[in-house]
Amino acid sequence: MVSLHVSIYLRTLFLLLAVGALPLAAQVKDGQQLVQAELLADVSTIKPGGSFHVALRLKHAPGWHTYWQYSGDSGLATSIRWELPEGVKAGPILWPLPRRYIEPGDLHVYAYKEEVYLLTEFHVADSVSPGPLSIRARADWLVCEEICVPGHAELALQLSVGEDSTASDSAGSIAQWLALVPSPTAPPFRVERSVTDGKLVLQINGLNDASEVEFFPLPGEEIVPKHVAINTAADSATIQVPVESGDASALSGVLAVTGADGTRRGWHLGTASASTGTAAASASPVGSLWTFLLYGFIGGFILNLMPCVLPVISLKVFGFIRQAGDAPSRIFKMGLAFVAGIFTWFLGLAALIAVMKSLGREVTWAFQFQNPWFILSMSVVVFVFALNLFGVFEVVLPGSAGTKLSEAGEKEGAAGAYFQGVFATILATPCTAPFLGTALAFAFAQSTLVVFLMFGAIALGMGFPYLVLTARPGWMRFLPRPGMWMDSLKQFMGFLLLATLLWLLWILGNQGGVGAVIWTGAFLLVAAVSCWVLGVFIQGRYSSAVKWVTGLLALLLLCLGGWFFIGSQFVSTLNTAQRGSVSRTAGGIAWEEFSPQRIQAEQDRMVFVDFTAEWCLTCKFNERTALETAAVRAWLQEHNVLALKADWTNSDPVITRALAEHGRVGVPLYIIYPAGRTAPPLILPELLTESIVLSHLREALALSDPADSPVPAARVNSPEP
Repeated sequence: MVSLHVSIYLRTLFLLLAVGALPLAAQVKDGQQLVQAELLADVSTIKPGGSFHVALRLKHAPGWHTYWQYSGDSGLATSIRWELPEGVKAGPILWPLPRRYIEPGDLHVYAYKEEVYLLTEFHVADSVSPGPLSIRARADWLVCEEICVPGHAELALQLSVGEDSTASDSAGSIAQWLALVPSPTAPPFRVERSVTDGKLVLQINGLNDASEVEFFPLPGEEIVPKHVAINTAADSATIQVPVESGDASALSGVLAVTGADGTRRGWHLGTASASTGTAAASASPVGSLWTFLLYGFIGGFILNLMPCVLPVISLKVFGFIRQAGDAPSRIFKMGLAFVAGIFTWFLGLAALIAVMKSLGREVTWAFQFQNPWFILSMSVVVFVFALNLFGVFEVVLPGSAGTKLSEAGEKEGAAGAYFQGVFATILATPCTAPFLGTALAFAFAQSTLVVFLMFGAIALGMGFPYLVLTARPGWMRFLPRPGMWMDSLKQFMGFLLLATLLWLLWILGNQGGVGAVIWTGAFLLVAAVSCWVLGVFIQGRYSSAVKWVTGLLALLLLCLGGWFFIGSQFVSTLNTAQRGSVSRTAGGIAWEEFSPQRIQAEQDRMVFVDFTAEWCLTCKFNERTALETAAVRAWLQEHNVLALKADWTNSDPVITRALAEHGRVGVPLYIIYPAGRTAPPLILPELLTESIVLSHLREALALSDPADSPVPAARVNSPEP
């Protein structure tokens, strides 16, 4: 008996040969046009730096259908090849939920009848000039009823680039089809995966009287699934997917649920990328929750050693020195306040992520650092904090009116310790420590409770050393005695904060250009003058009238500076900033801009992908010490390795989806694709050394298909095969 997958290929080949003489583009049979194709966009005008969606609309003749990304027992998926102007990038096809149809011979296929919108998200770079925008595409499909007829169409879409985005007449229809695209987030009910006798078994609970449950497998090249069987109850469903060949535990797919109100929604259960031949880890079993919580704890502990946290952690060590002679109970109280600040930020972040997930938004680690307004706010806070350490002014701590920071130099207040904990944690979020990436990727795909548990574990890990040190105050005797030298140390720590400010301004420059840095610096100058007025006049020994007048002048100066330098000039700079292309160090690696299409097109070359961001200090450390070295550069050049850089400094939906496909919610991430794509990609650790990079490159070379040529393939801009 011929196996199922062989019969599929034979049937498809027979159908293609049988209709090989039919006119492809016309798609006319018995005087009836089988497929009508056109391109539609949800905008008519798009502003530089914006994103929009384009739909390939396929309208089928009655009874005919085209296929989903995995066609099932027979058929071929529709493909699109884009021709795009400079500065415009296309993502992969966003496939709406299909339907399962049973054809003669008990062949199960996943397809679309009547009409379908195959969607693609586009991004327009800030550097694109206003004017006409032309998008061209070639679409290829297979349309079937009793016979199958291949067809294609050359299509074009005319839009324009302007100052503001304008919705098109098709925006409403495209939004309806976007709602049918499966979500990468976890479904709002419990899903348990298991493998029994070569079958993938999904147990779904908490369906709340769903009227229909469907599952569409995404098997990849190495897995051949059989027919899906679904048994439903009032509030649960059991899905069984037998596998003819391959690893059933690696099978991913799409779960679709129709609610009692008729609304149909879908979720990806695990991810697979047929375009690159890769597969990301599917959702981890609940039994491993404690393992991932341990990873979160270890990652939080290591955050204390990351360079983005050290300047503020040094302030806490300074506080320990001041407290060396205090009562043990007070020392422990200050430690608890500091750790409470850590928990406040992490749990607040968990709450924000839970809200965003409930709204269907993509959530990532350190997403706030992709927002230039957050960077601006942090720059002001760090700068003002540094001025305080230099003695320009004193801060009145909340809850202790009349007690100034200078007086707290002798005995730190609980409020000061608390806000130091919050501040340290805010600066910690752009760093991804070892173990932390794996833990976060697990948590972001789970329920809200797991998200809170994970962020609580990270907070506990980061605060653990302070709890231990303050709980055992006897260890304070190893610290130096307080003295006059502490004033000098306090000022020195102000310089550490200025170094942190330079890092924030560097991030801001990559997001908004030099102009954003200049206008931020101008506002910081105004803030410095206002703080000086506060310290000299308001906190000095002057009359009440002088304090009121100088205070009003300082407030007026601050408001006018904020209005002009930030509200006017800074905003204008952000709107017109040209975010540069991939940065290249002189004489360094010849990085090219990342896109999933390049990985697909360069099948015969080894590909190294660096997912990075300018605000990620771990990324920059790896780049300086492990990637941009003479040995690594020489190896990449000698073996003709294509080096792609995925710059996530600013939010990029294509890069966000690529990270999610590999089970990550933040950077850094380093992936090596062996040539030929016959072997799975290699994922490198988050902290690199030159030897680690070279070792993984040699392993990828050994896994590469020797039949592939080292000559670079031609560039193709095609999101989906």
